[in-house]
Amino acid sequence: MTRKTAKDFQPEVLKLFDKYVHGDLSRRDFLSAATKYAVVGLTAEGILEALSPNFAQAQQIGRDDPRIIAEYVEYPSPSGYGKIHGYLVKPAQFSGKLPTVLVIHENRGLNPHIEDIARRLALDNFIAFAPDALFPLGGYPGDEDKARELFKGLDQNKTHADFLAAADVLKNLPEGNGKVGAVGFCYGGGIVNYLATQIPTLAAGVPFYGSQPTAEETAKIKAPLLLQYAGDDERINAGWPAYETALKASGVSYEAFIYPSVQHGFNNDTTPRFDEAAAKLAWQRTIEFFNKHLRS
Repeated sequence: MTRKTAKDFQPEVLKLFDKYVHGDLSRRDFLSAATKYAVVGLTAEGILEALSPNFAQAQQIGRDDPRIIAEYVEYPSPSGYGKIHGYLVKPAQFSGKLPTVLVIHENRGLNPHIEDIARRLALDNFIAFAPDALFPLGGYPGDEDKARELFKGLDQNKTHADFLAAADVLKNLPEGNGKVGAVGFCYGGGIVNYLATQIPTLAAGVPFYGSQPTAEETAKIKAPLLLQYAGDDERINAGWPAYETALKASGVSYEAFIYPSVQHGFNNDTTPRFDEAAAKLAWQRTIEFFNKHLRS
């Protein structure tokens, strides 16, 4: 079966899906609204299925790849949740101490795609740690709809505290060089922006299409940032002009790229919103940015 891309769907359908993914539309409401865009051979249910993640199809690095060592680990939680649970991945062979990267998921928890992202970083000679914000509620449930519903039950103040603690774990990891970078996507992109306002020693931050902090919070940022935005992402991009003004006013070191004619989530290769060219360039820039700021 030919893999569908965003161009196979009408823009209105993609906007509906974005609202559905971010909790602004229920499954029932999405299907009801998408019915008008159904065509012969593709019902509203078919549209939703086609737009939903296919993790197996997109996996780049196998879980048992001999070039990496991957394990699930737990650390004490300062938030009262009990434990921080996540996926820690290292190169199987390395010398000296390696830079570390915190990988922060979308609003569905630690799903197979984010684990694959962590493995990709390990192959680029980083130690990657991807915590699961849903762990206090039972962890990623293996179903994207259930994961989104669970996400609504999180106490975000506690979740933020756990991400701060996860960054501290990496800073003090014996195999690490003491430098911590963070990359996140959608919800995770917003968390990267948040961490940059809270951790003066954060060595580099790469938020993909993440929500932006206030001007007051932006003034606290010390880390260099690489900001990645999708051209066709009205919801997130609405906050970019004010954020850029605040970054400039505060003297923050940043680079920003807006990839034209691509959708929110363009780096996620499990769905048709994925754009291969934009994702390849954005990831290349991400690795180069981390190499520059985490290895020196």
